[in-house]
Amino acid sequence: MSPRTTKPTALRLFATLLLLLAAGEGCRLDMHDAPKYEPLEQSDFFADRQASRPLVQGTVARGYLRQDKLLYTGKIDGDFAPLFPFPITEEILLRGQERYNIYCSPCHGRTGNGRGMIVQRGLKQPESYHSQRLLEMPPGYYYDVITNGFGVMYSYASRIKPEERWAIAAYIRALQYSQAAPLEDLPQEDRQRLRELQ
Repeated sequence: MSPRTTKPTALRLFATLLLLLAAGEGCRLDMHDAPKYEPLEQSDFFADRQASRPLVQGTVARGYLRQDKLLYTGKIDGDFAPLFPFPITEEILLRGQERYNIYCSPCHGRTGNGRGMIVQRGLKQPESYHSQRLLEMPPGYYYDVITNGFGVMYSYASRIKPEERWAIAAYIRALQYSQAAPLEDLPQEDRQRLRELQ
């Protein structure tokens, strides 16, 4: 390609780009300068002189209706629920294990014995999940504690979604079962490994 044919093409391309930029800037300024109220700005239009309008009575934020009381409270008729609001699958247990290891194990320990890393550094030890009292607690109890806190433990409601709190409760049940599971419930290869360890 010769320099004579390249120059006019490059000039046309450059001119087109300039026109597009100018047109784009014009649109942006129109929208940018449109009349509008800033949040919490004063207004002469409304009688209360506030630009921000209150929500209509009965308004519920999308996704926050929370009609499923069991899912969101962990209770049935005011008592801790003895069941889960959805079927517990292997996938949910694995999610519960992941969340437990992140949020719970620093205090409660990976096995739920209450000897997490924070306890090993001198802070108060929580009750073991394998104590008789906690073995007898229904799943809704664990959901409630994660949601509202208990003793020195603060609420995790803002950090852990409701479904994940139930997944953690299911994993706690698995941890409890793991400490007293009968040998017959284990797969054959695990039984053999246990015999070799004894």
